[in-house]
Amino acid sequence: MTEKRLILDQFIPYRLSVTSNLVSDVIATAYEALFGLTIPEWRVIAVVAENDGITQQGICTATRMDKVTVSRATIALVDRGLIARAMNSADRRSRLLALTRAGRALYADVAPKALEFEQRIFAVFPQEDIDRFMSLLRAIEIRALEVGDAS
Repeated sequence: MTEKRLILDQFIPYRLSVTSNLVSDVIATAYEALFGLTIPEWRVIAVVAENDGITQQGICTATRMDKVTVSRATIALVDRGLIARAMNSADRRSRLLALTRAGRALYADVAPKALEFEQRIFAVFPQEDIDRFMSLLRAIEIRALEVGDAS
């Protein structure tokens, strides 16, 4: 019986990670230069823009970023006046986050740039490939959660 060997470059979780990191690094360089934002800060802004009144825990769940990363990004954004914290009447231990006027203006500037990056990266692929890729990514996420819950 032949033993199966791990070849890192052909290991799908590794390829996903490398590709994700490469795309994030390219975008991070632009966001830092254009807007003074790190990727975690941009993700926090984007999630808060889509879910006004979300908690940091909610951001962790939505983005799969760890608590420390979300906390640091949130503190930096609050300090810059881009996010405001409000009391959470449902849970006094947490705060609800919302974009300030400056945060909404920044989001309005960054969101089109994000869409432009996406377009530039994926323009060479037929739409049906992109649709299938998105379906596969969502299926992988669901399956990874199932596998994680079973272990």
